[in-house]
Order: sequence, then C-alpha cells, then structure tokens
Amino acid sequence: MKKIILAAAFGAAMPTVALADCGEVSITEMNWASSAVVTQVSKFLMEQGYGCDVTTVPSATVTSLASVAETGKPDIITELWINGTPAYQTLSEEGRIVTLGDVLSDGGVEGWWVPTYLVDEHPELATLEGVLANADILGNRFHQCPDGWGCKNVNAALAEVTDLEGAGFEVFSHGSGETMAASIAAAYEDEAPWIGYYWAPTSVLGKYDMTSVDLGPYDEEIHLCNADPDCGPAALSSFPVGPVKTIVTTTFQEENPEIAELMAQVSFTNAQMGSVLAWQEENNASAEEAAVYFITTHSDSWAGWLNDDARANLAAFIQ
Repeated sequence: MKKIILAAAFGAAMPTVALADCGEVSITEMNWASSAVVTQVSKFLMEQGYGCDVTTVPSATVTSLASVAETGKPDIITELWINGTPAYQTLSEEGRIVTLGDVLSDGGVEGWWVPTYLVDEHPELATLEGVLANADILGNRFHQCPDGWGCKNVNAALAEVTDLEGAGFEVFSHGSGETMAASIAAAYEDEAPWIGYYWAPTSVLGKYDMTSVDLGPYDEEIHLCNADPDCGPAALSSFPVGPVKTIVTTTFQEENPEIAELMAQVSFTNAQMGSVLAWQEENNASAEEAAVYFITTHSDSWAGWLNDDARANLAAFIQ
C-alpha cells in the first residue's frame, strides 16, 4: 500500500506547466516525527510545485539555530518550538531570521506525563508532590529528552529544583524521540511504571491515555531562564502551550519571496498532524510516505498554500 501511494504520487507529480527554477534550498528535518512530516510535505511542494532543488538537513532545535548563527544555513527551519530556545530571541533581535507563521496552528503541548492507569490507582501522581513522594510506584526513572532538544535544558532545571534524584529518580536521557515513544508503548503493554517528558501533537499521546502532572503555575520569565543553562538558579514553572513556528533566514526571504510565502502558509492543526502520525505508525511508514499520505488525502488543506503556477503543477492532486 505504501509503495502504491508513493508511486502514484510521484507519477502524478509530472508538471503540466513549466517549473520555474527556484534554485537550491536547505531545510531542516528535526529528529521527531511531526517535524519530519512537515519537512517532507514542504519538500514535495517546493520541488513539484516550484521547481526547487531541496536538501534536507538532519538537525535538532539547538543545533539548527547554532548552525544558522554560525553559517547562515539551513535556509528554513520548519518546526521550531520557540519556548525554551533563547537563541531564537537573539537571532530575531539581530534581524538574522524571520518568523513566517505557526506551523502548528493551535500550538504545541508539553509537560511531564504519567500513564492514566497509574493515576487511576494513585490519584496523587497527578501532582508534583505525589510524584516526588512515590518514586518507587513510578519505576524510579524520569524519561528525559535527547541531546540537542530545547526541552532537555528545561527538564534538567526542573529536575534540579525539585531534586528528582534526591527523591529517588534516575534522570534517563533518551538517544532519540523514537526510543522515548517506544518506552511509553512498552510501559502501556505491561501497565508498567512510567514518568517523563512528552509533547503533542504526537501519535503517542493520541494513542495512549496519559495524564499531565500539575507542575504549578506557568511563569514566562522562569521558564525562559530554565531553558538557558547560563541564566541562573533553576526555579519552578510549568510548561506553556507553546508557539511552534516556521523560520527562514532573512537573506533567504529576501532572495526567495515566493518560497517564503509558501512556507508562511504551511500550517497543520494538531488533529491533522495527529491523524497523519497515527497513520504513519499503523502502517510502519517513513516520513516521506506519511507526507505523501497527507498530500493525497488533504488537498483541501494544502491547495490554498500555493501560488497559481504551483497549483497548476500540482493539479493532479487537487480534488
């Protein structure tokens, strides 16, 4: 089925209108599922609709912004969770990057999560106090973000201020988003203990019933300071509902206004992205295959992102 979808998509993508040569474009593919889908959808539209030569750059939040700061590349960061990323503010203030729009239209949800089957048995686990008093019920392990993710600094600060290790937890850093997801799936299969960081939209939180731990009120100043290891002493703040943006370098926007305009329109609801990620997981599909699934089933969403010429080039997909 996946091969049929891909073959049909790329076969249908033979343009009927001559493609303009937009040139070379470098675009991030972050190491989590929703970002990879956004990147592959954007790559498909740029190549098949606008005639671009697109290179995807494997990256993560911190490393992508560091690369832009040092080299001015990649041209486009497709899914940047700007809460907890101080470098974003610096690069914006310096005029080196431009924020195009909200790639997740209703924002991203972050937090510490516990399987609801544990909370049903132990309601106190929905609170921070209950978590700190019951490390043994939660398996004595906190599941932390991989290196390079902006959330890792925030979680490290919260682990420090709450003294997770003193409460009996090992802070375990995963090597990838895939292993984080697998740890939740494995816990659910056995109704085993689990606590850690996670976010939405993801197939995981769409599939598994998880309860967000109440970390208290959100304080923007504290949260931003927690995200910066050099800011100062850690303090307690919950996670906000976070804006998730598409970013381009200022130079790229000036030189490629049509592509910048396209990327300003690329936007998914959490429900849309969750459904695509659920299909991807159920079909053991790649990000490219999930992107083609979105292209072939959601033309009502993406057709309006295109200019007239690109819409003509992709007319075979538009119902």
